[in-house]
Amino acid sequence: MNLDQRQWAGLACLAITAVGWALNFTLMKLLILEWPPLFSRGMAGLVGAATLALIALRLGDSLVLPRRLIGRTLADGFTNVFAWMGFSTLALLWLPVGQILLLVYTMPIWATLLAWPVHGTRPTGRNVFSIALGIVGVSLLFGGQEGGLEWTQLLGCALSLGAAILFALGTVLNRAPTEMSLVARTTWQVGLGCLPLAILGLLFERPHFSALSPFGFGILVYMAIVAMALCYLTWFSALRGLSASTASAGLLSVPVLGVLFAALVLGEPLGLREIVAMILTLSGVAIALHSPLQRRQRERLHDYLAISLGQRQSPNLSTSPLRVLSMAVMRLPAGLFIQTCRLTPPRCSSYARRST
Repeated sequence: MNLDQRQWAGLACLAITAVGWALNFTLMKLLILEWPPLFSRGMAGLVGAATLALIALRLGDSLVLPRRLIGRTLADGFTNVFAWMGFSTLALLWLPVGQILLLVYTMPIWATLLAWPVHGTRPTGRNVFSIALGIVGVSLLFGGQEGGLEWTQLLGCALSLGAAILFALGTVLNRAPTEMSLVARTTWQVGLGCLPLAILGLLFERPHFSALSPFGFGILVYMAIVAMALCYLTWFSALRGLSASTASAGLLSVPVLGVLFAALVLGEPLGLREIVAMILTLSGVAIALHSPLQRRQRERLHDYLAISLGQRQSPNLSTSPLRVLSMAVMRLPAGLFIQTCRLTPPRCSSYARRST
């Protein structure tokens, strides 16, 4: 198949996005050697919320949260930010990167199950097969350990699955956008979700600000500028030249690259069992992502992005780069295939030992 210039550019942007997000996992692992996990994640999120607020003001959007949207915004902030980031970050204390990545990447599978009682969408044979593949892959990943799993590992598994299930629930329950601007709504969700993480970190983790080295500060800058801003922009640019299905399938490389980075930099195990478990689990996720329900969600999101890029006309949308990036950031939680952007990187057992 011959690819035109736009498709090649889309593939290049997709590669940058996948590498940037995957590398973020390993760098976060190194960061929480110096700073505690909840506080690190909360502070990074608050910086992201402040950046979004500045973007909203630059665009002339109002940051006033209507009273009728307070409950809904709090719920979205809990499922899509607080639970997702908080639970998965705590799991990093007891599980290695590869295990957490595969567990949290089961989100589309859980969304398929949750869509049945919420929307009345019964699982098809394809859905059941994807669920079975995911279960087999996860079982293989955690099986074969002498003496079984320790209680700390079970706690890490519960936290990772809890993050995946709650994020999937928030996605399934996600309703149509309100009259509030996309950037302002995202600002409130991220801010309300990350503020409790930072407060809990201050109260229980008691971080020492002097412990952050220049290298650790550089990682914080990477998380804010590269992982959040640049990778969002390259991801959105990838959708200009690629179909939503191709782009979503390409993002399945994030956990693969994350596992490879963790093995190379952190020395985490990567043997035949881990590789087979990863193949089985991500195969189940890929099948779930291409179910009719997820396909409709991707098509709606891709249409929305096409409008924002000027590929389709809409009198209510601006095509400025700032608006484009802001819309991309807001729409990420709405598509299951984009959920990787909120993954939090690996555990820090040394910090856990240091804090006890």
